[in-house]
Amino acid sequence: MKPGDKSVSEHELQAYVDGELDARRRLQIEAWLATHPDAADRLQDYRQIQTQLHARFDSILAQGSDVHVPARPVSLAGFSRVAAVAALMLISGLLGWVLKPDPQLIATGPVMNDLVQPAAFAHQVYSTDIRYPVEIAAAEQASLNRWLSQRMHTDLRAPDLSHENLKFLGGRLLPSTNRMAAQFMYEDTQGQRLTVYVRRVNDPAGVSEFRYREQGDLHVFYWIDGEMGYAVVGTQPASRLVTVASAVQTVFR
Repeated sequence: MKPGDKSVSEHELQAYVDGELDARRRLQIEAWLATHPDAADRLQDYRQIQTQLHARFDSILAQGSDVHVPARPVSLAGFSRVAAVAALMLISGLLGWVLKPDPQLIATGPVMNDLVQPAAFAHQVYSTDIRYPVEIAAAEQASLNRWLSQRMHTDLRAPDLSHENLKFLGGRLLPSTNRMAAQFMYEDTQGQRLTVYVRRVNDPAGVSEFRYREQGDLHVFYWIDGEMGYAVVGTQPASRLVTVASAVQTVFR
């Protein structure tokens, strides 16, 4: 970098967090981060997710190194050594999304049009509704599960996220382009709401690992399992949502 040059690429930011830069370049980037708080906040999320993933899988990897990763992407929610290796292989890609999602990495096709954008829009509409945030309240959860399962022709149930300190508020059935979708809503101890959005998605690209997308001020973690698509949406930090998304994926496996 030339003297006075303040530009820092996303690749360099990732290399900075991974400890792959020399001391001189690290100091230059630290000076740049001091005047770019948004980038500094994203790096903090990057570090937290990295810590969470390694804490979850490193002990499994230590059991042995003779693990072959299958061709099919493996869920981050898995607990086998194979799943651990696959999950850690995805760290670089996932954390790159957290730093700055690249719109070229997701085509504006079925996944964006039918899952990510509708999930974000539905969250914006209903999570801020004071009187009617849900159609069927948590007290009638059994009825909600049966109704959604019947209308969407698949077995659906609201994920129990109480272990993530999230209170279930209820859910609703929504139109979503050419399909129906289910939305489950939760609230954390600070009163911030988070939604889980589920619908069928025709996904020829096979996006089965966790992906991340920013929609305005919303963070969206999403994935496809078979013909079903899932999205976890909220304004909470990405490092928080990746933990919740992993818990949700476990429920729906």
